[in-house]
Amino acid sequence: MISYLSGKIILKKEKFIVLEVNNVGYKVFLSKKTFSRIPEIEKEVKLFCFLNVRENSLDLYGFLSPGELEFFETLETIRGVGPKAALEISCLGPLEKIKKRILAHDEKLFEGIPGIGRKKAMTIILELSGKIKDISQKGKNKETDEAEEVLVGLGFSRQQVKETLKKIPEDIKETEERIKKALSILG
Repeated sequence: MISYLSGKIILKKEKFIVLEVNNVGYKVFLSKKTFSRIPEIEKEVKLFCFLNVRENSLDLYGFLSPGELEFFETLETIRGVGPKAALEISCLGPLEKIKKRILAHDEKLFEGIPGIGRKKAMTIILELSGKIKDISQKGKNKETDEAEEVLVGLGFSRQQVKETLKKIPEDIKETEERIKKALSILG
């Protein structure tokens, strides 16, 4: 499973980018909001990813923060919400702002998202009301560590990764260096 990519943007289209990571190009779909926040071609970008596996395709969806990714994954569980709609919804704004609007049953939150009318908006709000509380509490309880996320994405257990990262000297702050050091410890 691909859960994180860091590389150079080599192509930008309306709904996706091609990200070069170690001489391999990954087509990553982005929301309009995320697309507007990423750098230009030839610049580096780091994305948290969701790999959508279907019978005839593998699609990668990219997010700038783990919170957006987690919200996207929650939206994917709602019947009738496909990955493209979930992508746009997950990037509507800060998670706390979305949470408040969902808890206030503000169906206008979803205006302008293709395929989501009033009825589907109300369904999403009803299903998310309970789930959104869990998402925001998870986000408050743990600070995201990019090195941790990358190592977990490589197949190591979260507990094993946390223990290993504690062994790395605090003066090593750069994510890449921490990952290299952790990999050498993990053997």
